[in-house]
Amino acid sequence: MELKRVVVTGLGALTPIGNNIETYWDGLIRGKSGSAPITYYDTEKFKTKFACELKDFDPLNFFDRKEARKLDRFAQYALVSSDEAIADSGLDLDKVDKFKVGVVWGAGIGGLETFQNEVINFAAGDGTPRFNPFFIPKMIADIAPGNISIKHGFMGPNYTTVSACASSANAMIDALNYIRLGHCNVVVTGGSEAAVTIAGMGGFNAMHALSTRNDSPETASRPFDATRDGFVLGEGAGALILEEYEHAKARGAKIYAEVLGGGLSSDAYHMTAPHPEGIGVVKVMENCLENAGLKAEDVDAINTHGTSTPLGDVAELKAISKVFGSHATNININSTKSMTGHLLGAAGAIEAIASILAMKHNIVPPTINHTTVDENIDPSLNLTLNKAQKREVNVAMSNTFGFGGHNACVLFKKIG
Repeated sequence: MELKRVVVTGLGALTPIGNNIETYWDGLIRGKSGSAPITYYDTEKFKTKFACELKDFDPLNFFDRKEARKLDRFAQYALVSSDEAIADSGLDLDKVDKFKVGVVWGAGIGGLETFQNEVINFAAGDGTPRFNPFFIPKMIADIAPGNISIKHGFMGPNYTTVSACASSANAMIDALNYIRLGHCNVVVTGGSEAAVTIAGMGGFNAMHALSTRNDSPETASRPFDATRDGFVLGEGAGALILEEYEHAKARGAKIYAEVLGGGLSSDAYHMTAPHPEGIGVVKVMENCLENAGLKAEDVDAINTHGTSTPLGDVAELKAISKVFGSHATNININSTKSMTGHLLGAAGAIEAIASILAMKHNIVPPTINHTTVDENIDPSLNLTLNKAQKREVNVAMSNTFGFGGHNACVLFKKIG
C-alpha cells in the first residue's frame, strides 16, 4: 500500500509570548521571555512564584459568559487556537467530507484547575457532595477535541493522546498516520494545557522540578546553561491542520511544510529522569529519520525538548551527538522553552509550529538566557545562543519527551 503524503496547511497558537501565530513568531525571533510573577493566585507560601502565563487573554473575547463557565482553561485554549488554524487553512467547512475530518489532540493533564477547585470547595463545606454538574465534562482530558469536533461537526477520529509532555507530539504522529493510511483527509491536531494552578505549581515544586529563580523570573528558563535549576511552567495551546497532499493541492491550499515522519520510543528507565546516556532519545530520533526516509545529514535544525533541567539537557545533547555524528555541528540546535517555558502536553505542538516557521522564514529562534558554559556539553554544538540565526532550513526536527520515559520526534520538510 502506498502511503499518502501529508502537509501542514494551517497553524494556530496561544502562547506566553504571543496570542496568535504572528505575535508568537515575533516573540520567538526577538528572544522574548514569557516568564513573570504569577497573577492567578497568592504565591506567598510557594517556592516558585513565577510562570509563563498567557498575557491579556480574556475568554469573553471568544465565548459568551455561560459558555466560558462550562470550559476549563485548557479547553478554551484548544478551541481558540484550533479556530485560528482552521481559518488559516482556508478550508471551506461546507464542502469538506466531515466524516473524513478528525481531531486528535494532546493534553498531559487536562482540567487540573477545575479538579482542584471542586475538591477545595468540597473540603471547605459540610461534607455534602455538592459538585458542579459540569465538573466531570470540564475536567476530562478528552473534552478539548470533543468540543472542537462538536463546534465544527467533524465526524472522523476524535480523541486525546496522553503521554505527559510528549502528548501533542504523539497526537501529531497519530494524525499523520490516519492521513497516510487514507482514513482521513484532514486532521485538526495539537495540544493544550493550563496547569499554572495551586496544584500544578505545588506538585512540581514538591518534586524539585521547577526553577526557583524568583529574583529574576524572566531569565529563569535557561536551557544548556551551567546555572540552570529547573524548568519554568507554561500554559497555552498550539494547533496544526494536517491534510492529505492531493486534497490540499486540489483546493489550492497554502502549504507550510510536509510532515515526513514521526518516531516513538521509551526510556524504560525512571519515572521522571531521562537515561543519562540518552538511549531512548537516540532511538526516537533514529526511528523518526527512518520513518521519514531521511539521512542524518539531511537535518538542518532541531528544536530540542530542552527544558532547562540539569539532567535532561545534557542527555538530549549527548543523544544528538551520537545520532548525527560529525554533522551535529552543522545543525542549528535550539530550545524555544527558554522563551515560552514548558507547556507540558502542549509543548510538542507549539515547538513543531516554531520549527515550521523557522523553515518558512529561514530563521532559527534563539535559546535565550545563556550566560555560563556547561562543561558537560560539547562546545562544538551550535545551540543558537541568545540571538536568532538566519540560515537555510529545509528539514527541521522537533523533539518532545515526557515523564514516564515517553519520547516522540517529528520531522518536517519544506516544499519548494
